[in-house]
Amino acid sequence: MAALPPVVDSATWHKELDELRAREKAATRELDAIAAQRRRLPMVRVPEYTLVGAEGPVRLVDVFDGRSQLIVYNHMWDPDPNAQWQCGGCTSLTSSYTRLDFLENYDARFVIVTQGPIEAALAYAERVGNKMTWYSTADSPFGADVDAPPGGGFAFNVFLRDGETVYRTWHTSGRGVEQLTFTFALVDVLPYGRQEEWQDSPEGWPQGPAYSGWLDSPDVARLYGPAD
Repeated sequence: MAALPPVVDSATWHKELDELRAREKAATRELDAIAAQRRRLPMVRVPEYTLVGAEGPVRLVDVFDGRSQLIVYNHMWDPDPNAQWQCGGCTSLTSSYTRLDFLENYDARFVIVTQGPIEAALAYAERVGNKMTWYSTADSPFGADVDAPPGGGFAFNVFLRDGETVYRTWHTSGRGVEQLTFTFALVDVLPYGRQEEWQDSPEGWPQGPAYSGWLDSPDVARLYGPAD
C-alpha cells in the first residue's frame, strides 16, 4: 500500500493550507503578470497560406471564419501511411476540447492543423472521437514556418487578423502547453499528483516513469471514439 499523508488536527491542517495558499496566490498573480506581458508582445506579419480543410483548400485568413483571433494546435503526424496511431499526447490533449463555442464571445476560434493529408487526418479524428475542426498543411509551408515542420513537434500558435492581413502573436511548445489543458491542473491537486518519478514527492509516494499515466491514442479511441 502506498504511503499516506500525515494525519493532523483541523487547526494544524488549516494553518498549513493557509501557508500553501499564500504561494498559490503569489503564483496566480505572477500568471496575471505574464498574461499582461503577453498582451504587450509585438507581432509578426505572416504571408498568405492555403491550407486544406474538409471542404477543400482554404486561405489561412479564412480559417478565422470572420473572427479576429485564432488559436492553432499543431498536431504531430507520423507520415507512415501504415501508421495505426498518431501522437498519443497530441491525441489526448486535443480530444479533451469538446466545447469551444464559448470562444465566439471572445472573437476567437480554435482549430487543429497537422502535416497529415486531410483525408487521413479527418479519418483519424473520427476514430479517436475528436470534435475539433482540422486542417492540413501537407502541401503548405505554414507548419514549418510556425515551428511545426514535417517530422517535427507539437505546438500552440496564436494569430491576429486585421482585415486580410494575418499576424503571429504567440507560440509555445513542450511543457508550455500544460497551461492550456485541464488535465494536469486536475491531476496536480491530487494527493499523489502525477505519480511520475521526476517529480518531488514524499518518500513512499507511488511513482512511475514519465508519461506512464497519460492516455495513449488507443485509450482515447476506446474511451471517446465511436462505438463499434
